[in-house]
Amino acid sequence: MSGIKIKLRGSAAKIVNKAVAVTLEQTAAAVMKNVQNAQVMPKDTGTLQDQSTFVYDSESKRGVVGIISDTPYARRLYYHPAYNFRTSENANAGGKWYQPWIDGDKEDFASNVFAELLRRNLK
Repeated sequence: MSGIKIKLRGSAAKIVNKAVAVTLEQTAAAVMKNVQNAQVMPKDTGTLQDQSTFVYDSESKRGVVGIISDTPYARRLYYHPAYNFRTSENANAGGKWYQPWIDGDKEDFASNVFAELLRRNLK
C-alpha cells in the first residue's frame, strides 16, 4: 500500500457500508445465476439447482455472503467429479461446478460484477 488513509464520517460511512452490503448480496445472486446459466450443476429433478441452492445474505452487513446448497447429497456430488453425471438437463453438469468461478476462466466474474454494481449503488 502507498499509505493512503481514507476516513468516512457519519452519514457517508453509513451510505458506503449499506451500498457494499447490498452489492455483496447482488453479486452473490449474479454468480448463482451465472452458474445456473452455465448448466454446470448436476440436474435430475432440479431440486439441487432450483430449490435447494440459495444466497446466504444474513451477514452481508459484516461483509459475508455465500451460495449455499442445503441438500444432503450436494457435498458428495461436488467433491466427486468422477461420477457419471447426466447431461440431458444441464449440458455441462459435473462435480466442482464452482471451480471456474474460483480459479478458472470465470475467476474475475464476481469482482467485475461487484465493481460495476457498487458503482451503480453509490450513485
